Amino acid sequence: MPYMHMEPEEKHVIPSSQMVLKSLHGSKDDEKTSLCKRKGKRRAKGSTMKGLKQEELDPNLEFPSSSSCKSLTFPRRPDFGSLGTKCLVKANHFLAKIPESDISHYNVKITPEVTSRKLKKNILTELVKHYRSTELGMRLPVYDGGSNLYTAGLLPFTSKEFTVILADEEEGAATPREREFKVQIKFVTLASMHQLRELFAGKQVKNPREALTIIDIVLRELHAQRYISVGRFFYTPCIKKPQHVGGGLQVWRGFYQSIRPTQMGLSLNIDMSSTAFIEAIPVIDFVAQILNKDVYSRPLSDADRIKIKKVLRGVKVEVTHRGNVRRKYRISGLTTQPTRELIFPLDEQMNMKSVVEYFQEVYGYTIQYTHLPCLQVGNQKKVNYLPMEACKILKGQRYTKGLNEKQIASLLKVSCQRPSDQEMDILQTVHQNAYEEDPYAKEFGISIDTKLTSVEARVLPSPWLKFHDTGKEREHLPQVGQWNMMNKVGHFLMSVCYCVYHRRIFYFLPPLQKVINGSVVRYWACINFSRNVQESIACGFCQQLVQMCQVSGMEFNSDPAIPIYSARPDQVKKALKYVCNAVYTKHEGMELELLIAILPDNNGSLYGDLKRICETELGLISQCCLTKHVFKKSRQYLANVSLKINVKMGGRNTVLLDALRSRIPLVSDIPTIIFGADVTHPESGENSLPSIAAVVASQDWPEVTKYAGLVCAQPHREELIQDLFKTWKDPHRGTVAGGMIRELLLSFKKATGQKPLRIIFYRDGVSEGQFYQVLLHELDAIRKACASLEPSYQPPVTFIIVQKRHHTRLFTSNHSDRSSTDKSGNILPGTVVDSKICHPTEFDFYLCSHAGIQGTSRPAHYHVLWDENNFSADDIQSLTNNLCYTYARCTRSVSVVPPAYYAHLAAYRARFYVEPDAQENAKRCCTRTTNGSSVRPLPALKERVKNVMFYC
Repeated sequence: MPYMHMEPEEKHVIPSSQMVLKSLHGSKDDEKTSLCKRKGKRRAKGSTMKGLKQEELDPNLEFPSSSSCKSLTFPRRPDFGSLGTKCLVKANHFLAKIPESDISHYNVKITPEVTSRKLKKNILTELVKHYRSTELGMRLPVYDGGSNLYTAGLLPFTSKEFTVILADEEEGAATPREREFKVQIKFVTLASMHQLRELFAGKQVKNPREALTIIDIVLRELHAQRYISVGRFFYTPCIKKPQHVGGGLQVWRGFYQSIRPTQMGLSLNIDMSSTAFIEAIPVIDFVAQILNKDVYSRPLSDADRIKIKKVLRGVKVEVTHRGNVRRKYRISGLTTQPTRELIFPLDEQMNMKSVVEYFQEVYGYTIQYTHLPCLQVGNQKKVNYLPMEACKILKGQRYTKGLNEKQIASLLKVSCQRPSDQEMDILQTVHQNAYEEDPYAKEFGISIDTKLTSVEARVLPSPWLKFHDTGKEREHLPQVGQWNMMNKVGHFLMSVCYCVYHRRIFYFLPPLQKVINGSVVRYWACINFSRNVQESIACGFCQQLVQMCQVSGMEFNSDPAIPIYSARPDQVKKALKYVCNAVYTKHEGMELELLIAILPDNNGSLYGDLKRICETELGLISQCCLTKHVFKKSRQYLANVSLKINVKMGGRNTVLLDALRSRIPLVSDIPTIIFGADVTHPESGENSLPSIAAVVASQDWPEVTKYAGLVCAQPHREELIQDLFKTWKDPHRGTVAGGMIRELLLSFKKATGQKPLRIIFYRDGVSEGQFYQVLLHELDAIRKACASLEPSYQPPVTFIIVQKRHHTRLFTSNHSDRSSTDKSGNILPGTVVDSKICHPTEFDFYLCSHAGIQGTSRPAHYHVLWDENNFSADDIQSLTNNLCYTYARCTRSVSVVPPAYYAHLAAYRARFYVEPDAQENAKRCCTRTTNGSSVRPLPALKERVKNVMFYC
C-alpha cells in the first residue's frame, strides 16, 4: 500500500532531482528543467505537471558536486513589497565607487616554501618597499597572503623573480636572523569588473566573487597593517579603553568591514564589534586570575593544572628574566611536576640538571614559586621549560576559548549600545579610517561615501491573535511587538488557590487571555535537587505554578501524584526512576506525565543529565526551575513557565486569527507543512565532538503552531544535514527508507489526516558561501523523502535561508521621534527592507520582527533560494512576520521565524544527549556517513517526547 493515495486532480508535481541535474548540465528544453522560479501564474489546487518519469525519482540519485553548482542561479525577486506603513531608516552601508578599468592579477611563488600567512605578507611588504619605485613601475600592489597579487594596472613585466632579505624573528631566537627568499611574480589574467557592472544594471549573472574579493582585499590592506585582524574584524585598544571582564581577560573594541553587492551599487558594510583579549600581564598573575585563588603560596590541584593547560596552550609569551633579551615563545603545554622536581639532560651524555639550578647558574635568576609547574614551550623534539614567573603574555592575543557566564555578562555590558550610540560609533569609525586618504584605495580608484545609506522601509501590521473564548479577550492585536496575558494589578476579580501544606490562600488575578488550547496534566510530580529549598517552600512554589497553569486555561491536577521528593544532584538517574516507579505503583499503572524539577542555581551537568534521561530513556516531559525563581515566585515568571508547560504537554498558547479564518496566502488554501532546520557546532577546541542537526515541522494545519522535532549527530563541523533522508539494507524488508524529513511528513499525516501539498523550509545558520551546496543537498533530500512515500508525490517547495549572523543594522532616521521607535530606541517591530541595500537581483529581505530590549536590534536576513510556490514579496514577508508572533515561550514577537528558532533550541538541547563518555567510545559504536566520516549516533527520542515541543 502506498503511504498516501493521491487523486489525479490533487497531484502537485515539480521537477525531480534528475531534472535538476539536466538543468545544470544542459537540456533540450531549458524552460521545463530550469532551476529558476517557474514563470506564469500560480498553479491552482488541482493543477498537474505531466511528463515526470518513474526513473527520475530514483532514491539513489546523486546530486552534482559543488563545482557543478556554479551554473545554478537563484530565483529573481518577483516584485517589491508594498504592504505596511512606509518610513525611512538608515543602514550601516556606505556606497563604494569602483574602478572602470580591469585589475591585473598575478601569481606569487615564494621559495623556500612559507606556510605562515603573516610571514608571506611581511615578505611581500618588504619587496614592495624595496622595488616599488624601480621594478614595479611605481605600482602599489595588494596581496592576499596566499598566491594572489593584484595591481591597478599592468606591471612592466609578465614574469620576474625578486630576492628579498628579511629579518625573521624566529621563536626563541635572541636576535632576529636574516633569511633570503626568492619571490616569483607572474602575470595570470585581467580580473574583469564587467560582471559587477552587469549585476548592478539588474542582469542576473554568476556570482562575481573574484571582483568582490579583490576590492575587499584592497580595502583591508591598510587596516591589516594598523590593527589586529580576525577574519573580517579589526581590533585595537585605541578605539575605546579596554575593559576588564575577569579571568585575566579584557574587552577590545573593533569594527567589522565587508564589501557587498546591493541594488544601489557596491556597498561597504561597517559594524562595531567587541571581543575578549588576553591581558598582557605576567603568566603567574594570569593563572591567579583564571583560578581566582592564591597560587603564589599554594600548589595547583590536578583539576587546576588541567584547566590552566587548556587555557594557556597556544598563547605567546616573552621571557623577562634576561634583561633586554626578550625571547618569544608559544606555550605548548604544562609540566605535571612542580618546578622544584623538574630535571632535564644537560648534554648528550645525559648529565642531568634541575631547572632551579640551571636558571640560578646560567641566568643568575632565583625561581621563587618552585611549587608551581613550568610552562612547556617549543616542539616535542626539543621541549624547553620556563617558570611561569619569568614569562609575560604578549599583547594583542585574542582569547579563543569559551567564556564563563560572568565574563559573557561583562562582555555584553561593554558591547551593548543604544542605537543612537552605535550609529555614532560607526560614523566615527568611518571617519577615523579615512578611506579618502587610504593609499591603496587611491591606487585602485575606490572611494567610499561617509554617510549612512537612507533606505525606504515599511512597518508591517501586527497580526490579530486568537485566544480561548472563555478569557476576557478572545482576540488581541499586539502593540509594538508584545502583549500581556496577565491582568492588570488594579483589577478587582481574583482567582483563589488554597495550599493544603501551608494552610494559606493564594490570590491570582485572572488572565486577560487564556491559552487557546489548554493541555491536560493529571499525573505530575516534583523532585527538589536544591539543598537550599525546604520542602514547605517547594510545595508553595508548586501550588502557585499549578494555579497559574489552571487560570491560564490548562486542565491541571491540583495535587501531585506523590509527595515532593528531595534528592542529591549526583543521583539524578536514581531519583528519576524512583519517582516514575512510585507514581506507576501508587496509581495502578498510570504513568507520570510531567516532572517539575527544582535545580540549584549553579547545577553543573545536572540540567543536561536530567534532560537526556527524561527524553531519551524515560519518555518524560520535564520543566526545570532554578532556586532563585522558586524563592522569588514572580507572577511573570510563573506565567512564562505555564506557557512552556502547556506546549510541552501538547497544547497551544495562541493562534493567528487569519489562520483560523483561512486568510494566510499560500498556507491556508491547501495543507501546508512548515519546516525549520539548523546545525549547531561544538565550541572551538572541542575537535572530537560531533555537530548536531535539528529539524522541526508543523504538525497542525491550518494553525501552524505545533512543531515536532528530531535531532541527529553528524561529523564535526559538517553544515549539510546528513540525515534528512537515508536508506539502508534490512535483511527481511530489503531497502528501507527513513530520515528526518520522511518521519516528519508521516507525523503530519497522522496528526492532521492529510498529506502536505506544500512545503515551506526555513533553514538557519548557513553562510553565503554555502548557499549552493546546502540547497542542492537538502532540496535533493526533500525530493527523495517525498518520492519514497509515493512515487508521484512531489509537493512544491520554497526554501528560505535565515541569517542572524550578519552585520546590517537599521536605525531610525530621527532618534528624537519617539513614534518611529520602540522603548529601547530601536526601529519598530515589523520593519522590513527589500530595496537599495538588498541583493541587486535575488529574492531577499531584512525583517526586524521584534521589539528591542537593550542594545541595537539585529534584523533577520531572509534569502529565498528556491521557490516553486511563487510567493510574492508581500506574501513571504507577511507570513514570516506573522509567524514571529506565534513563538510559544513568551508573549512577544521574536527576532527569527519560530520554526528556525525551535530548530536551534532542539539542536542545542541535543548537545546534552552526547553522554560524558562519548569521546572515549567514539571509535566504538559509530555509524559511517555518506562522506566516509564516522560519528556516534545520538540516543533516540522516545515517542512520547518527539511529537511535542519538548525543546521549549
